[in-house]
Amino acid sequence: MDAVKAAGGVVSAGLAVTGALHAVWTVTPWPLRTPEEFVDTVVGAGEGPPPPSACLVVAGLLGTASYLVAAEAGLLPAAGPRGLRRAGLQRAGVRTAAGVLLARGLTGPVVFGRLSERSARFRRLNLRYYSPLCVALGAGAAAVGWRGSSATDC
Repeated sequence: MDAVKAAGGVVSAGLAVTGALHAVWTVTPWPLRTPEEFVDTVVGAGEGPPPPSACLVVAGLLGTASYLVAAEAGLLPAAGPRGLRRAGLQRAGVRTAAGVLLARGLTGPVVFGRLSERSARFRRLNLRYYSPLCVALGAGAAAVGWRGSSATDC
């Protein structure tokens, strides 16, 4: 297996798991015990958890990004009309996902830093886990998006 396929598999799996977790959050704060603990840990601010619709939108976007990365890496068949694949829309989707993830990861420590209104627990977790995970997934998606297997070049 080449490096692009390996990176694509890891990134796609990471995005899929993260998307599934967001889908779970539409109905429960699991793995946390209470909505208050969820807000403190995952959101960092606010009177309550985000609406289920917001979690579902994020889950859908992460699932879509997961598929696009896997397809661009040549791990899954490309979907959609051949003309759209030839136009590079799949690759553009992967590059967009990479840009969003990198932006979230690189700006997270600043945006959600000490001067923000976020909880201390969220800021700590963001610095240790959330932002670095976004940077890692974004860098992997970027590698696939710019050096993909050309699975979409029909």
